[in-house]
Amino acid sequence: MSGLLRSALLLLALLPTAAFATAPERSAEDLARDARDKTERIIEFAGIAPGMHVADLLAGGGYWSDWLRETVGRDGHVLLYNNPQYAKFAAEDLAERVASGRLEGVEQRVAPIDAMALGEATFDRIVMVMALHDLYWVDEKAGWPAIDHEGALKQVVAALKPGGALLVIDHAALAGSGTDAVNALHRIDEAFVRRTLERHGLVREAESTLLRNPADQRLKGVFDPKVKGKTDRFVHLYRKPAASKD
Repeated sequence: MSGLLRSALLLLALLPTAAFATAPERSAEDLARDARDKTERIIEFAGIAPGMHVADLLAGGGYWSDWLRETVGRDGHVLLYNNPQYAKFAAEDLAERVASGRLEGVEQRVAPIDAMALGEATFDRIVMVMALHDLYWVDEKAGWPAIDHEGALKQVVAALKPGGALLVIDHAALAGSGTDAVNALHRIDEAFVRRTLERHGLVREAESTLLRNPADQRLKGVFDPKVKGKTDRFVHLYRKPAASKD
């Protein structure tokens, strides 16, 4: 395939999302988040395209699922998954998005993390946006007990098709801190994430600097008004090898 033809096909694939980005029915909050999270460019970075089957894990109010639905189109499929705690936290936002029809065709599932029922070799892409660190968060008072994070990651890897990819976006913690900042700051060390996912058989294929903020010293909690919406976030794409045994 010539470079010119490849570019033309990519442009055609992106036309629906370009129209979606400026659709008048979208909320002011979503439009602001588009600009802050550079969502359209990250979807392009992750190679998410029409016809794909995609899972949005711990999806909260469905902002990303909304974008993914528009991207994969009628021939694709999007699973919006929340555990009961996430579903309760995001209930109002999710209900509003559902009522507006912006999640039409999206499969919604609420289940414990140890029983996500993602299947085997089901998805072309899996997306975890500011959610992977929650696998390591523990707050019994808030109703968030310790999670079998190893078991959860095994489910994720198994659910990827050979050659499929996992997109991880999360708040960066200080280098070398592992999971030490998860409980206090909701941040996680990206090198720890890479080592963990590679141990589970994935290969880090690419990294985007779109959400980097060197001004963030990574010392404040992500809900602190001084850094909320402006944290240094890492964006990694991990590929499941075509010959993976997972």
